[in-house]
Amino acid sequence: MNIVCLDLEGVLVPEIWIAFAKETGIPELEKTTRDEPDYDKLMNYRINILKEHGLGLKEIQETIAKIDPMPGAKEFLDELRSITQVIIISDTFSQFAGPLMKKLGYPTIFCNELIVADDGEITGFKMRCPQSKLTTVKALQSIGYDTIASGDSHNDLGMIYASKAGFLFKSTDQIKADNPDLEAFETYDELLAAIKKAMD
Repeated sequence: MNIVCLDLEGVLVPEIWIAFAKETGIPELEKTTRDEPDYDKLMNYRINILKEHGLGLKEIQETIAKIDPMPGAKEFLDELRSITQVIIISDTFSQFAGPLMKKLGYPTIFCNELIVADDGEITGFKMRCPQSKLTTVKALQSIGYDTIASGDSHNDLGMIYASKAGFLFKSTDQIKADNPDLEAFETYDELLAAIKKAMD
């Protein structure tokens, strides 16, 4: 039995933090997991910058409301969900994901939680489990699923390599060069074809 595990940001929707960096004019917030493999370090860095600028959850959610899925993402997901089970496994947070899930037709998502003060300040974050993407695919495998995974960043590599089949999608030249054994795709048609082939 197959189950497809997809990353969210950079695969189905644009990077939330890059959009927010552009909206606020704070280039330091453009750093993502493509640049910084250590997610805890990256999030603490982001929280400190938000604090310095007096920005909180409300401002980020206002930016997220303007973000649309990448062209073709919903159609790709709809077709994929018509032929197999799909779970989005993301290191984003439930407080960010809601509006995006609505635009994608409410797929299942496993993500994390922000710790937010009453005044909207983001004070911390709670990860579901260590190495959340790899841990999740291993858990799915332990209950009888063959996983097929795709993502674009350093934090997707664990689930990609641990799966029956795994693909890079819209990744960086550096990540592709560092992982020459992984097939890398740029279009949803290519990715869908590769997933279908892996399901046989």
